[in-house]
Amino acid sequence: MAGFRIGRGRDNRTPQQQQAQAPRAPGPYQGTPPYGGQQPAPWPPASGGPQPYQQPRNQGGYGEPEYFGDPHHHAPQGHDPYAANNPGHTQAFSVRDDDVYGDGATYRAGSAPAAPSGPRLHWKQLLSGIVLRPGPTFFQMRDYPVWGPALAVTFLYGLLAIFGLDEPRDEVISATLSNAVPAVLMAGVVFVVSGLLLGAVTHTLARQFGGTGSWQPTVGLSMLVMCISDTPRLVFAVFLGGENSLVQVLGWATWVAAGALFTSMVSKSHDLPWPKALGASAIQLIALLSIIKLGTV
Repeated sequence: MAGFRIGRGRDNRTPQQQQAQAPRAPGPYQGTPPYGGQQPAPWPPASGGPQPYQQPRNQGGYGEPEYFGDPHHHAPQGHDPYAANNPGHTQAFSVRDDDVYGDGATYRAGSAPAAPSGPRLHWKQLLSGIVLRPGPTFFQMRDYPVWGPALAVTFLYGLLAIFGLDEPRDEVISATLSNAVPAVLMAGVVFVVSGLLLGAVTHTLARQFGGTGSWQPTVGLSMLVMCISDTPRLVFAVFLGGENSLVQVLGWATWVAAGALFTSMVSKSHDLPWPKALGASAIQLIALLSIIKLGTV
């Protein structure tokens, strides 16, 4: 009993002697400093009371993520741990309409139109270009309205067109001056209105077939094509009359030429293949044949 009481079979050394003499096994905190490079404090002596555990402050080590670091710690110059695309941080982005729909040749509402294909032609160059080089002229003027030349030429054509038909010409010649002048002026106005309506129909059909041209150049150029293509027939009809065989041949020839000019104009102005361009101008060609040429052919 005495041996048991004095601690037989037990180590009678004090905790301080055991710590000083017995080697300690390497712990997980020996070697590489954990979490920021600081060595943890040693275990408190047995004689002291319980000490609260103090977490070492981050001193720039590599173990702890940036977003759990010390709020008073400053990153090195040139590196922002809270910048976008770092762990724990996100970057806001937006999706624009043009990123979704892209660019290309499709139509975009509200977008700026493409630059004109060339400078605006003078009215003399425009009229001669329709006869001598129709394709480049129509392509160059596809973005410019031509109301001035179109209205003037159509009105003058209407004034002379009444003399190309046999019956109206006889009525005008036999009438008094006070009655003949209003009739001739009214014919010019009627041809202008008819050209506007037929040109609008051609533009509408071209857009229905997938065209992209503007209505002002299309209507104006269609009025010029209608008048210029029939000028050779009209000149001979004024002097020879509509029943003359030469006038009839010229009537059919100029009508075919008008079909070719209308097809080229619609194709260049609306970026359409020639079958669709010809189909868009078919109604205007039929109306031109019925109103003007069938009276002499």
